[in-house]
Amino acid sequence: MKTTVEISDALLEETKKIAAREDVTVRMLIEQGLRQVIAQRKQKGGPFRLRKATFRGRGLSAEARAASPERLRELTYEGRGG
Repeated sequence: MKTTVEISDALLEETKKIAAREDVTVRMLIEQGLRQVIAQRKQKGGPFRLRKATFRGRGLSAEARAASPERLRELTYEGRGG
């Protein structure tokens, strides 16, 4: 299929140099580049989504809910060498 694409002069000149050096056509380089980008996007599998994670328990203790940030840190690392 034939189509028209506008690209910067500098990018086209660099593409022509690479094509000449590798003895391929500009069309081949463009197709190769597009294939790489499409393959990379397919591998990513869409935007990152954090999975839902829940923990069995009763949530924060009354002490933790009322604690200052400093005290909350102490409670978090209590008994763990922190």
